Amino acid sequence: MPSIRTLFTGGLLVSAASAATYAGFNSGSTKADNSVKQLADFQAEFETASKLVGTPTSFNSVRLYTMVQGGTTADPISAFQAAMNTNTKLLLGIWCSQTTTIQNDLTALSTAIKQYGTKFTDLVIGISVGSEDLYRNSATGVANKAGVGADPSVVAGFISQVRSAVKGTTLANVPIGHVDTWDVWGNSSNKAVLDAIDFLGVDAYPYFESNRGNNSIENAVALWDEAYQAAMAAANGKPVWITETGWPASGPDWGQGVPSVANAKQYWDEIGCTLFGKTNTFWYTLRDSNPVDKAQFAITDDLSTTPKFNLTCPPVKAAISTTSSAASPSATSSSGSGSGGSSSGSSGSPGSSGSSGTSGTSGSSGSSDTSGSPGSTTTSSAAATNSSGAAAGTVAPQSLLTAALFAVAAMFTL
Repeated sequence: MPSIRTLFTGGLLVSAASAATYAGFNSGSTKADNSVKQLADFQAEFETASKLVGTPTSFNSVRLYTMVQGGTTADPISAFQAAMNTNTKLLLGIWCSQTTTIQNDLTALSTAIKQYGTKFTDLVIGISVGSEDLYRNSATGVANKAGVGADPSVVAGFISQVRSAVKGTTLANVPIGHVDTWDVWGNSSNKAVLDAIDFLGVDAYPYFESNRGNNSIENAVALWDEAYQAAMAAANGKPVWITETGWPASGPDWGQGVPSVANAKQYWDEIGCTLFGKTNTFWYTLRDSNPVDKAQFAITDDLSTTPKFNLTCPPVKAAISTTSSAASPSATSSSGSGSGGSSSGSSGSPGSSGSSGTSGTSGSSGSSDTSGSPGSTTTSSAAATNSSGAAAGTVAPQSLLTAALFAVAAMFTL
């Protein structure tokens, strides 16, 4: 298990003096019919997210997959204006797969900085360079026909370009990271990316992890804990953000993983409620956008502010003794084991089908989002960022790992 210092610097827990955390959803650049999202579409999403009934914290953040508006070469995506209109925080994204350049994204970002100034940049909480590129280019991704990814050296080079692009701007101090499936982070071949980033974005989907044995909702917490511990161990003290996770409310069974509203609610309670307000979390998802995917993860219908299930977290069942943390299981290596699935292609990019998951998993779903350049089609996984809010200890721990972390949090709040 990672050290207590690592757990804190990794961003899993927050003390009273810590910076705010963020909660939100993922948002691709296209809709379920593959039409391009416009300003009104993004604004409707952001308004619904902030007004959802029963949320345990404010869902006023969004993770994007590209900075380029669909149908243009390098215009800033209209999600920027929608965010300014609704005061929504932004985890910016750049598409890195199946491309040799990210210049269009960098041009869109530069234009937005000049055009909108601090009204835009004050909303930016981070920049994600790529999404599941390492997974797609791994042996497992290739076997799962996940689409064309990018090698670690390529992603690291893109990260360097982003740092150069924001140097001297109001985004110079914004953290820069990369999003990928949880298991790739422990693979030593990806060290160039790990060394280049400020934070790790982790995608994890127990629903898709049939290769790891029992992937039923009853075993989801165990699979999640193993994935999270592996990512934390690989992070070596760098912050870990949860960029995609969720459970489908409808769709096909995947091994022992059964989609249903009841199971989506259980996953929200047992996983989401241990994250919200404690680590940056982007849930998958507010509304489904990929017509290829059979599994449907949306927590609401037609952007209604009344969700499919009660989003209120269960109450604390009992106080946790500060001596209980030693029972947490040890971290495991993430390389080669199934990861919290992403759909073939990449998280957030539109349209490509494929089973993916992460190394070792046999498939994953994808949100429709476009790869930095307009019109490219690949599929995606799920995401959610979490928001500032609840102090540690406000939700019931659901496993040995989370119980231990809550115990440590209690020590810092006394």
